[in-house]
Amino acid sequence: MNLRPITNLFGSESENKTMMISELKIYNFRRFKSVDGAPGLQITFHKGLNALIGENDSGKTAVIDALKLVLLTQSNEYIRPADDDFYKPTNGDTCSEFKIDCTITEFTQNEAKNFIEYLRFKKNGEKVEYTLELHYRAWKEGHKIFQELRVGDVDDGISIDGKARDLLKAVYLKPLRDAEREMSSGRSSRISQILLNHPVFKDKKEHIVLDIFQEANKRIEDYFTEDTEGKHILKTIRDNLESFNDKGQASNAELKTSDIQLKAILESLSLNAPEINPGLGELNLLFIAAELLLLKDDSDGGLKLALIEELEAHLHPQAQLRLISYLQNEYNENDVQIIISTHSPILCSKINLKNLILMKDGVGYDLAEGMTGLQKGDYLFLQRFLDSTKANLFFAKGIIMVEGDAENILIPVIADILGYPLEKYGVSIVNVGSTAFLRYSGIMVRKDGHTIGIPVSVITDCDVKPYDVDPVTKEKKFNEKTTESAQAEKDKNEKYTNGSVHGFTSPRWTLEYCIAMSSLSEDFHKAVHYGMKILNAQEHISLTDKKITEANQAAEEEGRKWHDLSQAETAYKIYNLMLNGDGKSSLKAIVAQCLASILRWEISVIPSELTQEKMFDLDLYGLKTDEQKKSELKSKIERDQFLSYIVNAIKYAAGEAV
Repeated sequence: MNLRPITNLFGSESENKTMMISELKIYNFRRFKSVDGAPGLQITFHKGLNALIGENDSGKTAVIDALKLVLLTQSNEYIRPADDDFYKPTNGDTCSEFKIDCTITEFTQNEAKNFIEYLRFKKNGEKVEYTLELHYRAWKEGHKIFQELRVGDVDDGISIDGKARDLLKAVYLKPLRDAEREMSSGRSSRISQILLNHPVFKDKKEHIVLDIFQEANKRIEDYFTEDTEGKHILKTIRDNLESFNDKGQASNAELKTSDIQLKAILESLSLNAPEINPGLGELNLLFIAAELLLLKDDSDGGLKLALIEELEAHLHPQAQLRLISYLQNEYNENDVQIIISTHSPILCSKINLKNLILMKDGVGYDLAEGMTGLQKGDYLFLQRFLDSTKANLFFAKGIIMVEGDAENILIPVIADILGYPLEKYGVSIVNVGSTAFLRYSGIMVRKDGHTIGIPVSVITDCDVKPYDVDPVTKEKKFNEKTTESAQAEKDKNEKYTNGSVHGFTSPRWTLEYCIAMSSLSEDFHKAVHYGMKILNAQEHISLTDKKITEANQAAEEEGRKWHDLSQAETAYKIYNLMLNGDGKSSLKAIVAQCLASILRWEISVIPSELTQEKMFDLDLYGLKTDEQKKSELKSKIERDQFLSYIVNAIKYAAGEAV
């Protein structure tokens, strides 16, 4: 511990500094086991907004609760360690002790003076850098649990109490907020606590509000002594009392107001929403608005920290977006620190990537620039295009990245046939809408070489076109290009493989071309003709049984005509049916949807009254599955060399070794 008179410690004040939680270490607290003295969890925080994200049971709540144990809260909740806070292995006895280390840095001079006897300091030129190291420990003796908070050296710290202890308290908003009750009047109500801690009211013995009440009380008392009706009431009471009393006993009773205190006045106030009968969402916004008062207007030199669990609670998507925009814009670059936890992809899509901390398997991964595999330009790109659908990747156990709608539609159906339903395995599909995979997948790559542990499958096309173009006539001549395709497949797999991110590239041209070469070729051929019927149909007219029969007949006739062609050239012919004159296609998503319906139809138990045209209108997942047909289709897909990259990508994202 370095102690020196306060006048010798202050250097010049640095800009944009205010005390903040910079690091948290947890040892044997809840799920975070300490191994060989190392923390079970170590997280670095920064100023402004910090958002803890991740799937359920990843440790988000434990982080918030650990900070509450160390700092306590401004609402003076009863916070003590419980039996469930001690780490317990699957097989074995519960630990008898857990520890939490919390480091606070970036003190201003005004803040440092309140903690000077507890601080470490380092001179950096004309500036003095202060650090407060808090060490919380809880331990069991028999059935009792004890706790202590010390500051300084881990083994030789001193207790922190008094004003300094009080100035560390954080604003805390619990996940299931009863905003209406918290903002209602009553003894020690939350709204009264907020107001009493605001600089306008804090430690004030005299206040204009007191004057207003005293004046009102005086007018009430005057009513009973000067107003005709009031005087009559008081006179009646005095006459009755005179009748009850002994002769000569005083009977001049008075109606007096109580000697009201400022605390009691504020406890009589309630904070009401402007709407009549407001909903839970509006009440929660009102509650948050009130709590943030203390962060903006605290001038005591205390910790300006808000801990908010499940910020999205009771808020519809647009309200979530407005709230997170406000918090980021208002607090991101000033003297307030906010740590939130969220399960909302909507919020994650709006929060700046540098403010995200991904919780996974007991580790908190900072996603700020310099910590991930993204370049600076990638952050700007990803922030623009990260919508609520793509933000699902932060809550997934596995991720499949695709470059188009066709993959987005077909892969869930194929995964279900293979026995890997994506929702059951916690796998999210992220359609990046292009081949900019590295600008997305890099967020799951760590600069230090560590692996986050979320398997990411990047599914892409090898893009080697199976034809040559005559330089003079511009005529296309089929050329399978197996060697070039194999090399492109290898190169792209290597390009997109890094850490837990693995590339899975089509062995030929595109997904559709590979399907046309595969054991699903006949179904795909039909799907192409279904798609052409749908594209050319009048508005609101879907496929009828007649059109399906016509499409099937056209596919069969072409199949007979191409019978002598190789498998690859037949696939080329089928794929060309989808293309416009410029080589583009407006059919891909439609054909993928048709093929998905065909595959579901083939493995479903179809009631006799249903005809095939209904497969595009029904929720086929509602029909009973023919397990025998499903098993046969699964085997056919798994054995197919042209579909193996899709199969492996699904299995890898689901956590299987491939």
